[in-house]
Amino acid sequence: MTQNSLGATFSSVTKKSTYRRDNKIAYLMILPMSILLSIFVIWPLIYAIYLSTFKLSFYKPATFVGLQFYRDVLTSKNFWDSMGIGFYFAFLVVPLGLIIALLLASFIKTLGKGLSALMKTIIYIPTTISTLIASVLFVFVYQQDGLANWMLKILSLAPRAWLNDPNLVLPAIAVPALWLGFGITTLILLSGLLDIPESYYESAQLDGANFFQKTWFITIPLLKNVFLYLSVVGFTGAIQMIDLPLVMTQGGPVGTSTTPNLFIYNTFTDGSPYSTSFSLAAALLLFFVLGSITFALFKLINSDKAVDG
Repeated sequence: MTQNSLGATFSSVTKKSTYRRDNKIAYLMILPMSILLSIFVIWPLIYAIYLSTFKLSFYKPATFVGLQFYRDVLTSKNFWDSMGIGFYFAFLVVPLGLIIALLLASFIKTLGKGLSALMKTIIYIPTTISTLIASVLFVFVYQQDGLANWMLKILSLAPRAWLNDPNLVLPAIAVPALWLGFGITTLILLSGLLDIPESYYESAQLDGANFFQKTWFITIPLLKNVFLYLSVVGFTGAIQMIDLPLVMTQGGPVGTSTTPNLFIYNTFTDGSPYSTSFSLAAALLLFFVLGSITFALFKLINSDKAVDG
């Protein structure tokens, strides 16, 4: 065997040894999180699926019924109505929230250092307010003589029963949801905007591009990963919203603001026979729906590597 071949063999063995050692270090680093994930997520999920196949009662032994409760949930009109309400609420909140946040982030980017810091502080304040406090606050805003109807009066429009009108209740609840969430969304988009090289905008400016053209052809494509993250978090969070409708309307009027999680909560607490098993099956089906939405969004918005990475 020649000296060159011996050297190549030694180099190959060294690389493989280093590769194995690096893999072992990587596996050791993710081991604690894998253990925690298994204990607090994977095992409870498996156990929940197991329990959902039984009739659970505090007074009688559990009885195996297979997929009966899944069939009951899937044939429940109230469950599908709540899913439709959840999707409608998400489509009210998420796209509009992203548009407002992008415009506001673009505006803050143009400000000086001091004014920019002040604006970031101001828009972040609603994020620190609890959903319960915001719910109570907006209940007063939507009262007959509240701020919302006062503004309509200024515009010479008739007052509205915001929380008692089936057509207005979800848009009314969407307003505090937008108010609570747009601050953190704006800051995330702003950080993404600041990572885009300014030379791209300067080149577009020389070509005569206006603000909207630069936004459409530069900003939005380069913020694809940020939009993917915000879309996944936003849609799954909005569909699962329970605090605002629970406090503001208790799911009314006539169930038109009963989101999926509120439906599951109401089912669990209504005291009907085997409500625990039914609500557990409904929760697992909701988990499957949210997982499907996340998968669809990842497929729809293909994640890219960093532009300069």
